[in-house]
Amino acid sequence: MSEADIAMRPQRAPGETAALPDGDTLTNLREPRVVGTDGTLSALARWAFSFPAMLAIGLVARVFYEARGFFVDPDFWWHVKVGQDILATHHLPTTDSYSFTVNGHPWIAYEWLGDLAFGAVARWGGLYGLAVMLIVLSCVVVLTLYAYATMRSGNSKAGFVAAGLLCSLAFASFSMRPQMFGYLFLILVLIALERFHQRKTRALWFLPLLFLVWVNVHGSFIIGLGALFAHLVAGLKGFRVGAIEARPWTPAERIQLELVFLLSLAVLPLTPYGAQLAVYPFDMAWSQPLNVSHILEWQPMPFNIAGGKLFLGVVLGLFLAQMALRLTWRLAEVVLLFVGILMACLHVRFLLVFVPFFAPLFGTVLARWLPAYQPKKDRFVLNAILITAAVAAMVHYFPTHKDIQKIVARDYPVDGLKYLRTHSVPRPMFNTYGFGGYLVYAHQKVFLDGRGDLYERGGVLSDYLTASLLKPGALSVLDRYQIQSCMLARGEPLAVVLDASPQWKRLYIDNVSEIFVRR
Repeated sequence: MSEADIAMRPQRAPGETAALPDGDTLTNLREPRVVGTDGTLSALARWAFSFPAMLAIGLVARVFYEARGFFVDPDFWWHVKVGQDILATHHLPTTDSYSFTVNGHPWIAYEWLGDLAFGAVARWGGLYGLAVMLIVLSCVVVLTLYAYATMRSGNSKAGFVAAGLLCSLAFASFSMRPQMFGYLFLILVLIALERFHQRKTRALWFLPLLFLVWVNVHGSFIIGLGALFAHLVAGLKGFRVGAIEARPWTPAERIQLELVFLLSLAVLPLTPYGAQLAVYPFDMAWSQPLNVSHILEWQPMPFNIAGGKLFLGVVLGLFLAQMALRLTWRLAEVVLLFVGILMACLHVRFLLVFVPFFAPLFGTVLARWLPAYQPKKDRFVLNAILITAAVAAMVHYFPTHKDIQKIVARDYPVDGLKYLRTHSVPRPMFNTYGFGGYLVYAHQKVFLDGRGDLYERGGVLSDYLTASLLKPGALSVLDRYQIQSCMLARGEPLAVVLDASPQWKRLYIDNVSEIFVRR
């Protein structure tokens, strides 16, 4: 199979050959090989201002528009704090030191390498540096998705449309958390597997090293291993049933895939915590029912909002295209597609898995209608003007330090924290879940934060839900932990109850937070 081959193609009669797009392969996104300095510079300029490159800059501009708002997940703050503490102490945590409820309980930084990266950037550039990092990471993720969809479909226009539409589903999860690295690594695994299907095997040997880094960065490595295993098993026997086909691996290909898979498994225990990081995804799936059932990102797909409707629309659109075009699919891709759909329906956070599983197939369908890129008809001057204008606009509208501070102050108790530091507020202090990470980052002892595994095992998460949801015995939770003050989100149910209670007095209120103390 050549690099431009399309494995998902319309069904055809025996002996009929499939038409391939003319010259629209991933090689068009790379610099051509030329001889001579002048020729190299000219080829580089033509590549940089080619139509596929202009489409790539268009995706970057789209991502920049979304990411410049610096969406800050509540967990972001404690990830940065953990990374900063690792840099300061040169030790990885083994017990909790950030709360007063489970202080000293066993806890490890499951995503320590990602935390370390955030801590290093924060030390160098503060919040502004982290905002830049989020924009850059988001752009890299979408560009790799574009490259993957283009490689798979053989059509840069189809890859652009697929990546541009589907990144709308992923934007909600584009926040400064180690999962951003995991998302990038998953796409790189799929690219390596696609190149292997195209008889280009060198990228596959990169995967064990990738998994060695991945297991220390984020628990999503288990999904990458699943994708590798699915491709291995799907080629053990060749067959075709209806619209699904499997090409059997040659003995050499099968041995190579098996060896890479075994090496990828072998590196998983190579972490500072041994095999504990490798088993954490299973602990999350089976041992944290409260965390999974009450945290927003673990909720089922909300089909009543725009994102849920878009997800449903693209899935139904693909099935309609299958009915109309009678396309043929690889077995491994069908398996991963249905796994991605199922996971996204069960837990909305797994849209990050659905998008890269869906994008190349969606791009291949779009390639049936979008004409292929023809380098001879390219308008390099016009492309250069559009690229320059897009880059200039991004530079002009790049967020300032003041913009970042305003975004943070809009969602987190910046002013409330200033009040705590300038007034004598008794402790221990109960805090809203969403404020916990920010308070950890600000060196405050917390009731709980986003480390749900720690607090669920310690029983604190259950008590927090009782209090915050005003279940029977809600106020007795505050008594049992001898809580003397509370920092709550403005207007949340518990804040309303405390404001009406004769036992509590409100000391402070702003647009984000309220602070109460016992009378």
